[in-house]
Order: sequence, then C-alpha cells, then structure tokens
Amino acid sequence: MGTDDSFADKISFELEKNAIVSRDCKHVGMLSIKTANRSVEDALKMPDPVDLYHGLLNEGEVACLFADSNAGKSIFAVQMGDHISRYRKVLYVDCELSEKQFQLRYTSKELGFRYVFSDNFYRAEIDPEHIGVQNYEEAIIKDIEEAAVQTDSKIVIIDNLTYLCNSSEKGDVAGLFMMKLIALKKKHSLTLLIISHTPKRNLSNPISQNDLAGSKKLYNFFDNVFAIGQSAKDKRIKFVKQVKVRASEYIYDSDNVIIYEITNDGGYVHFLHKGYGKESEHLRDKSEEDEALTRSNIRSLHRDGKSIREIADLVNLSKTTVHRIIAQEKKKEADSLEEVVLDLDDIPEGVAVPCRDAVSGRGGVPVGEGVPGGDVGQAGQTGQCGTVPGVAGQYETMAAVAERRDPFVFDISENLDFL
Repeated sequence: MGTDDSFADKISFELEKNAIVSRDCKHVGMLSIKTANRSVEDALKMPDPVDLYHGLLNEGEVACLFADSNAGKSIFAVQMGDHISRYRKVLYVDCELSEKQFQLRYTSKELGFRYVFSDNFYRAEIDPEHIGVQNYEEAIIKDIEEAAVQTDSKIVIIDNLTYLCNSSEKGDVAGLFMMKLIALKKKHSLTLLIISHTPKRNLSNPISQNDLAGSKKLYNFFDNVFAIGQSAKDKRIKFVKQVKVRASEYIYDSDNVIIYEITNDGGYVHFLHKGYGKESEHLRDKSEEDEALTRSNIRSLHRDGKSIREIADLVNLSKTTVHRIIAQEKKKEADSLEEVVLDLDDIPEGVAVPCRDAVSGRGGVPVGEGVPGGDVGQAGQTGQCGTVPGVAGQYETMAAVAERRDPFVFDISENLDFL
C-alpha cells in the first residue's frame, strides 16, 4: 500500500511541476515566451546534439555543403550518408544521378565488385512522370517529408538545392523556402543537409560565404555551412573547410582544413583522408589573369549599383582596396577618352570620326556631316559632333566627351567616410 502511495505522490508531483512550467510559458500567436532562466533550465533537460560526421554535421541542424562543379559534392554527401547510416536511418534525395549512373559509380566491372551500403541508407530520386508544374517547390518538400516519415529517417540529405528552389538568388523566395525547411525540421526532429553549388570563383582566393550560390538569406538561415575546395597542387586533392558554425566548435578553418584525395577502392568512389593543412597551401598563385578578373568583377558590380562595402564583401577585399581599384579604372577610362579626342586632329576630311557611336561600336559620322556647321553637338545626341574652331570638319569637344563618360566613373577625390 505504501508503494502505491509513493507512486501516486510522484505522479502528483510531476503533474504539479508541468502545471508550473505551463504557467511560466506564455503564447502570443506564433511566439512561445519564457524567462531566460526557464529557457536554460528546460534546455538542460534535453540531450546535447550528437556529432554525426567528424565535427562537420550535428544532430538537429539545417546544414549546407557547397562546392564548384565536379568537385565531388555528391561523392562526399553519399560518403557522409553511408557513415551515418551505420547507426541511424538516412534518406538521400538524389536529384543529380539516375539509378544507372549511381550503380556505375559504386561498382567495378573489372573486379566484379559492388559496394554494399547499409540497409539503413535509403535513396530517392525524382520520378519525371510525376513532376507537377504548379506549386512544384511545395510539392517536393511535402514528398520529402512523407518519404522521411515512411522510411523513419531522421537524417535527410538533399542533392541539390537547385531542384528544390529554382529562384534561390531572390531574397524573399530564398527566405520563405528556408523557413519551410526549418518548419519541416522542427515538426519531425530532422537533421537536414542541403547540397549546393558555387558560381565560377577565383581559385587564388580563400573560400568564403560569398561563394555560396543564391541569396545571402540562404546562408543566414543555415546553422552550419562547409565547403569543398580544389587544391592547386593536384586535381585529385580536395580540402574541406568550415565556413559557418552556429552550435559546435569551429574546427576546420583556413588554418586547419581537412585534406582528402578522391580514390576508387574496388568500386567504391570516396574521399580518402590524407591529413590536415592550411588552405593557403592549396590556393593558386595570383596571376595577371586573376587580377584582371577581379577588376572586371569590381567594374561590373559597381555598374550594377553595389556600394563599395558590398563589393568588398563579395570579392574578399578591403573597402580601401576596392575604392583604389575603382579610382584607377576611372582614371584609365578618362585617359582613353582623352586620347580618342586628341586623335581626331589627325583624321583627314571625309573619314568617319569616332564619336560616341563609333567608340561604342555603332559606327561613326563622316567629317562634314552631323550637326550644322558652327553648332556644338549635344551630349548624348546620336551621331553628332561639335565644331572645334580652326579645325577642318566637325569634331566632338572634350567637354562633350567628358559629359558622356561611363557611369562607372566617379570623383576620384571621393573619400571613405561614408562607408
């Protein structure tokens, strides 16, 4: 009888404690509000997240792995899934390879060998006959949710992001998409690893968050981001670098990247661990071509209306360096326009003058044609040149040329106080 009383007392105590917790937690619409101390106390009762793969992926995260084309993203993702499936069920959503391509990657005809995965490792691919045009993104997320539930998989790897979000470069679309993924994670206590790509990048620069394709909102929503880089020493050598860490330790930064070699061991293509090193040891030495590409990117971004701060973030340079490059390009532009005007003195009458249209590749106007003699050509007026006193024919004045300078040009005296 005493035992029953003790058990009843324990139940009563637990109910009373839960009632206190319920009173301490307020709900306002989508928000659940507690004191900071209550949040810490409640979280202490939860298990700590489990390291699923050598410090690169933790349980309960929405993580991202990105790399350039042919860098081995899918190979590394399958390798991670294969490792985790030894003790957890894993769903790998393969939007890259067909079933036959996947089979060929993990078999060896010469040796008559095929790699055997764990039965906890599930692979799904999109059936083209069931692809719907309307509400595609919502439908594919719902199908991934159902597949995870049916296979009882708490780890989901999606290869790759492009097939889930076609407009990932648009901030509002990317933000809404990531909120859907986070809601899916919380609903079923999932761990999500999303594979993405990077646009063409300068291999002499360290990998950064700006190399992740799509809107920056994608990066902001991820708990964990890591990337695969190509070594300049050997095409077979890759390195893995952590770019963002939210909950765990920042282990694999630029001074301690993981070095791998892609190898085929009897039909099993995988990343073979070779050790650790500095990212700088695997970057390409900067060349004149790299410098020209950087300058071209800066010019393009400036023309697109990006601020110096934004450009500096995108090209991994300081604001001062970006400002200096823009000023140098401005001076080169001004000098080239001045040379065009001065060269007009040597053009015989009747020869096409390289005015605005000629310089831009749209043809010139023969000397003696254009605006009536004695009038000055209007800046921006197609095919017209101003008269320079004492010179035969009609030419464009330097003032008119200067007025029509490329919008890229700005005052060289601009300072950095506003940055």
